[in-house]
Amino acid sequence: MTLSTAPAPLPVEPPSGCPFDPPAEFGALRATQPISKIGLPDGSWAWLVTRYAGIRAVLGDLRFSSDTTVHGYPRSGMTGGGSTHNRGFIRMDPPEHTRLRRMVTREFMVKRVEALRPEIQRLTDELCDAMERAEGREKGGVDLIEALALPVPSLVISLLLGVPYDDHEVFQRLTGTLLSRTVTDDDREAARRELRHYLDQLVTVKEAEPGDDILGRLIVEQQRTGEINHDEVTAFAALLLIAGHETTANMIGLSALTLMRDPETAERLRQEPALIRGAVEELLRFHSIIRNGPRRVATEDVEVGGHLIRAGEGVVAAVPSGNRDETVFPEPDRLDIARPNAQHHVAFGYGIHQCLGQALARVELQVVIGTLLRRFPTMRPAVPIAEIPFRTDMSIYGCHALPVTW
Repeated sequence: MTLSTAPAPLPVEPPSGCPFDPPAEFGALRATQPISKIGLPDGSWAWLVTRYAGIRAVLGDLRFSSDTTVHGYPRSGMTGGGSTHNRGFIRMDPPEHTRLRRMVTREFMVKRVEALRPEIQRLTDELCDAMERAEGREKGGVDLIEALALPVPSLVISLLLGVPYDDHEVFQRLTGTLLSRTVTDDDREAARRELRHYLDQLVTVKEAEPGDDILGRLIVEQQRTGEINHDEVTAFAALLLIAGHETTANMIGLSALTLMRDPETAERLRQEPALIRGAVEELLRFHSIIRNGPRRVATEDVEVGGHLIRAGEGVVAAVPSGNRDETVFPEPDRLDIARPNAQHHVAFGYGIHQCLGQALARVELQVVIGTLLRRFPTMRPAVPIAEIPFRTDMSIYGCHALPVTW
């Protein structure tokens, strides 16, 4: 394929002046080319699927592999090549994926997560208390990301895994590097090694004295029985630690900013708190913070929406586009907290790789959003929206910082 005929790169930037919307190209592609070629950073290409039905078809079909080592897997430049070391079960296919995921599924079941709601509420209240005591609110604002959005999920996942929260600056720094779209490959690999070393040491300590936490139970129930080894426990720790705080933290920030800019909807939620559960689903649909995936590779010829995808060809499922598909969600660019089918979004993916921690994310979002609305009814951005640093440089969208006042 010559340079003049090479496909355009994957759209990742929101339209100018509208940081909440996905790239404008998605709408045109849904209408005219729902499955089209895109260029990838390594010079290869993949199919971009932009319609809701096509995205669910790809993510729900086991003939599309999640294994990054399979020839043709569409690389983002952030996957660490074809290494099999500590890649985590989300980068595996059945039966390995099934076996490993089953080991932690019970930890994130709805009933178990709901039992955490009082503790999540307590942590949120304590952080809000600290915000109320914070100095400088009238001068430059309080950074809602640093004060609340990031600490809540970080504290919760640290508690669940048995990771010392005192180390949060370390794993948040390393996670930020791993998720950046602008750092060098050398810097990303160095962060990957440092995080692996940190978690390797943590698991070694826990092997001597397992605690009553997810990693401790994996060691006692799975590692000591020979089902998994030390490296696999470390891979579990890396996956759950990274996924357990970055995604929810950015959804909290975007959700709070959205409601601050929509006072009528915010007031309705204050008056009718029972609507918050549905509002969270609509916010998840509306924002879709995973901007450049999920990704798959066909292991055999598959027809999707009348289009043939051949074995060895990569696919990128444009989740933000699927969640704005007008054939499924009428007036998709409008936030509607009473939308009857909002829960059918694909923000958590679809199929066997659907987000393991979605129940936990939902409870965290419900608690934090409800608490912010109740305790800070006059909260507003402390700077113009043009001055808010959005995460256009990261694979998970959100705000690097969100100064607020009230």
